[in-house]
Amino acid sequence: MAAIPNKAAADATTDRRVAAKWSKTVAESGWTSFPNVIFERQQALRLSPLDINILLHLAGNWWNAGSNPYRSKKTLALAIGVHPRTIQKRIEEMERWGYVKRIYRKAGVGDNLPNEYDLSGLIEKITPFAKEKLNERAKAQAEKTAAITRKRPLTVVVGGK
Repeated sequence: MAAIPNKAAADATTDRRVAAKWSKTVAESGWTSFPNVIFERQQALRLSPLDINILLHLAGNWWNAGSNPYRSKKTLALAIGVHPRTIQKRIEEMERWGYVKRIYRKAGVGDNLPNEYDLSGLIEKITPFAKEKLNERAKAQAEKTAAITRKRPLTVVVGGK
C-alpha cells in the first residue's frame, strides 16, 4: 500500500514548483492560488478587470479552507489605485450576482472591522465552466488516444461528396 503524502509534503512540492517558475525569492515573498476558469470565462461571468483584481486581492488573503478572506475597502482601494467607493460598488455588484457575500464584523466595542467575504457563490457559479473545461480536456485526450491506437489511417476521399 502506498503511503499518502502529508499536506506539508504537498505544500513543499507546490512551493518548489512556484519557485522554479518565479524564483525562490519571489515565491518566498508570497503567492496566490487562483482558478484559471475565472479569468478564462471572465466575460461570461460579467467580471470587469477591476472585479478580477478585487478577487485576486481577496484570494491573496484567503489562507485556509473554512475561513473567509477579509480586507478593508480602503486597503483594497490603495492597493489597486481606485477610490474606496469604487471598490464598494464593485463588491455590491458581485454580491448581486451571487459571487460574493459580505459578512459584517464588529469589534468588541462596537467598531466595525473589515468585512469577511464568502466566495462560495463564485465557486458555485464557476463550477459548470470548470466541468465543461474538464470534459473538453477528456474528449481531447480520448481523441488523441484513438489516433495513437488506430490500426489504419483514416480514409480520405478526394473530390467525393
